[in-house]
Amino acid sequence: MDLIRMKNVKKTYHNGVTALYDMSLTIKKGEFVFVIGHTGCGKSTLVKMLYRQEKPDSGYINVGGIDVTKLKNSKVYKLRRKIGVVFQDFKLLNKLTVYENVAFALEIFGLPKKEIYDKTIKVLDLVGLKGKAKNYPTELSGGEQQRVAIARAIVNGPKLLICDEPTGNLDESTSFEIMKVLEEINNLGTTIIMVTHDTDIVKRMKKRVILLDTGRILKDYEEGTYKHEGL
Repeated sequence: MDLIRMKNVKKTYHNGVTALYDMSLTIKKGEFVFVIGHTGCGKSTLVKMLYRQEKPDSGYINVGGIDVTKLKNSKVYKLRRKIGVVFQDFKLLNKLTVYENVAFALEIFGLPKKEIYDKTIKVLDLVGLKGKAKNYPTELSGGEQQRVAIARAIVNGPKLLICDEPTGNLDESTSFEIMKVLEEINNLGTTIIMVTHDTDIVKRMKKRVILLDTGRILKDYEEGTYKHEGL
């Protein structure tokens, strides 16, 4: 079953740069998809469309049964509840503990304290940080901070996890540790879309790969068929 459907999506920014040209794309529930391509090819614009940080000029986008193109600004929160987002910079609150950084994502929904505690500890355990719940972000390594960011993004049980260069600030071994965490999350049923420049990760993971070039899909590789394109 499709989780994401995009049809004939076009986006031109105010400076005249067209980021996406007539893009059509389908992603099924439970898939793990890499989006790759040179800088300026439209990768970030594509994922920003999915969580409605950007609006298309034309075309159709449906995410989890929600028509994103017709979604009113006052209803965007309904879409965001279905989506977790992880960025290259971790965006953690340094004055809060690891537990508090993750729990905060649930507190805004007004859930009972017991439910917040149970869900937060569960995801910290999933990302291997249960023992660091009382630590502060500044006491963690870069890889551990990214694990906290991932835990925060998935604590509400989103259908879709969008990762925008999540390993961009990490060394190779730490990057692969993060990929193991993401693969485990995917195996539990969460659909993952990951934007990356790291073709070593892409080759090693053997997932579906969408190669963009100047706002268009140049190639769509089925799972395990990607070949290095010299990016």
